[in-house]
Amino acid sequence: MICNVYAGDIESKEKSDINNDNKEGLNMAITVNLRYTGTGGNARAFAEEMMSSGTVDKIRAEKGNLRYEYYVSMEDPETVLLVDSWTDQEAIDAHHASPMMETIATLREKYDLHMTVERYVSKETPKSEERFIRK
Repeated sequence: MICNVYAGDIESKEKSDINNDNKEGLNMAITVNLRYTGTGGNARAFAEEMMSSGTVDKIRAEKGNLRYEYYVSMEDPETVLLVDSWTDQEAIDAHHASPMMETIATLREKYDLHMTVERYVSKETPKSEERFIRK
């Protein structure tokens, strides 16, 4: 079972539910880490508006979305990390074609944010590393 925590709500998805969206299962999930940086608290204000406007809830409800979570850096209060995970590239492409992208772009401009992006394809944890993970 996979559990995602979203601002106090817990969404659980059975592995079989994710496999229905992703023929390759969890092995092919794509995670994009976006770091938003601004000044004067703008990155945090952006994330708060994304949540309060309902945009985040709409994105989380999109087919193929596994995680959409914001984190505030403890070392740089002007940076917010978005962890954005999808079942596959098709789901990301559909999200990028959705009306929410215009909303996101408008808010990025409003708060004058700059971004860095990292992209990862997840794989099962190797058995040799399982002993280091406390569940």
